[in-house]
Amino acid sequence: MSTATKPKHIGRNISRIRELKGMKQEALAIAIGISQQSVSNIEASEIVDEEKLIEVAKALGVTTEAIKNFSEENVINYFNTFNDSQGNFGSNNCTFNPLDKVVELYERLVQAEKDKVEYLEKLLKEK
Repeated sequence: MSTATKPKHIGRNISRIRELKGMKQEALAIAIGISQQSVSNIEASEIVDEEKLIEVAKALGVTTEAIKNFSEENVINYFNTFNDSQGNFGSNNCTFNPLDKVVELYERLVQAEKDKVEYLEKLLKEK
């Protein structure tokens, strides 16, 4: 019975890193100058050409080693370590009142609507 380890699926790692960074396939495609379908093909590939891997890594803002060695467990450990080292894991360090921001946004939207109505009334009076 062989105990050979299964090689890492580089394309899947690229996909997960891209998703964690909030990037769509289209954005990655534009960044490296290929089609979205080509990005999809890369992400479906177990092995990726080293030259293409370098381009993808640069576009994602990571190293090729980070792509090759990516694992969900490492990401979780990284964030847990980061939060634990800050000494405020689980605390809310919000420096502004979110409700104030919602009210501010609402007021700006209401003012924009008032300005629109005023402009349309002016156009109607001119006719």
